[in-house]
Amino acid sequence: MDKKRVSVPLVCHGHSRPVVDLFYSPITPDGFFLISASKDSNPMLRNGETGDWIGTFEGHKGAVWSCCLDTNALRSATGSADFSAKVWDAITGDELHSFEHKHIVRACAFSEDTHLLLTGGLEKVLRIFDLNRPDAPPREVDKSPGSVRTVAWLHSDQTILSSCTDMGGVRLWDVRSGRIVQTLDTKSSVTSAEVSQDGRYITTADGASVKFWDANYFGLVKSYDMPCTVESASLEPKYGNKFTAGGEDMWVRVFDFHTGEEIACNKGHHGPVHCVRFSPGGESYASGSEDGTIRIWQTGPLTHEDSEALPAPVPGGKLKVGGAEELSRKVDSLNITDEVKPKEKEEVGNA
Repeated sequence: MDKKRVSVPLVCHGHSRPVVDLFYSPITPDGFFLISASKDSNPMLRNGETGDWIGTFEGHKGAVWSCCLDTNALRSATGSADFSAKVWDAITGDELHSFEHKHIVRACAFSEDTHLLLTGGLEKVLRIFDLNRPDAPPREVDKSPGSVRTVAWLHSDQTILSSCTDMGGVRLWDVRSGRIVQTLDTKSSVTSAEVSQDGRYITTADGASVKFWDANYFGLVKSYDMPCTVESASLEPKYGNKFTAGGEDMWVRVFDFHTGEEIACNKGHHGPVHCVRFSPGGESYASGSEDGTIRIWQTGPLTHEDSEALPAPVPGGKLKVGGAEELSRKVDSLNITDEVKPKEKEEVGNA
């Protein structure tokens, strides 16, 4: 690869406490969106391309540890230290459902078909809520061996992935039987697990290394030792030729997927990086930090390898992410606070 590139990021302010989770929606007719979870208890929705703040979901009384958007970016979900997982209308900002738990909810994920919500946390129980029957008791999957740190769906919602805060490995659960069918072994606990956009790979960060697993046969494809303890990693979704990782040294690094060579090292955060995620088109990636900011980094000019893989140009040129009128409608219809920066609220629980 050619010499390392240094990016100047878009800096997104607004959170008053550390940003601990980020999630990009797929590309929708209105563009794509970015939701952030923070210990300030106020998850925020942004334009995924520009980073512009759209609105704040208000209602949690404790740190928000996890956030996600459904396939159409019409609903969002959050898991919190206030012992609840909430589902929100992503257009109006209204709370649609609040699912009570007996302990801190550390992770949540919508199913691919958007009908189910998966949650996990310090109760060591994986729960599946049917959003078409929100008043019905959730289905509980066989007890997790440890406190749940991450969850994800794969194989068209037939398999659940989870990792634990207090032990190594990633467990794959068969949804029908509710049993663990496979464990991906790691020495340390997995703090980040992501299923690639094409469903081929599972990307994990376990502190000392970033690993890529075959999502269908579960074999280890690649493992790279990291220059520092990393908390999160994300694979570029379009070509799969690079990945980003961030952790305790406050830097956001980009690596070559095939060789593990470091391509870029982005400095700017003033605290450890808790989460990194690529945008759905791969043109940028976002990082959330202990310093309370989100930074959106452009991937820079395409390499020669990238340009060879590009499809024919679409008439009209660059994809336009939503019209100004549509974005204005979304902003106007959201229940938003008077000022972008919310008041800091007392954190409930600290896991």
